[in-house]
Amino acid sequence: MFFLQMSGFPGAGKSTLARLIAENTGAIVIDHDIIKSALLDSLDVSIDPKLAGKMAYQIDWSLIDLHLSQGFSVILDSPCFYKEMIERGMDLATKHYADYKYVECYLNDYQEINHRLKTRKRMKSQIQQVAGSELDFKRFVDSSVKPPGGNFLVVKTDQPIQKYFNKVIQYVHQ
Repeated sequence: MFFLQMSGFPGAGKSTLARLIAENTGAIVIDHDIIKSALLDSLDVSIDPKLAGKMAYQIDWSLIDLHLSQGFSVILDSPCFYKEMIERGMDLATKHYADYKYVECYLNDYQEINHRLKTRKRMKSQIQQVAGSELDFKRFVDSSVKPPGGNFLVVKTDQPIQKYFNKVIQYVHQ
């Protein structure tokens, strides 16, 4: 049993990779954007997107805890920008005796990210384009938070998924 946290900037390919990993391993995917979008769509009152994000993460963690407690492998499909998210994920994996895994989808190409964001079928919670300058974007992507101890995998998602998918599956199963 494993708990895998996906990481990477929106549009870097996390959801596509998470779904393929799930198809090959039987893991359950907890997609943060689906939960946050559902909250934004279902409430009769306008809600601040940041509050919806916090609420969605509470639901994400509860679902992860539930599925791990039942013996299922779980993948969290979320950008994972903060150290606290990694700590919480590692704690849940430890609590349920699951192998902790972390895969970052790395794409430091401002134009390609914007192209992907503009051309994908977008949920209400997802951004449509990169906010800020190209330099700020590149600094942000290159300063991503990673788990301590080197137990993580970074894949460059500017190439076809077939080029790195087997490496990801091997990492998940080790």
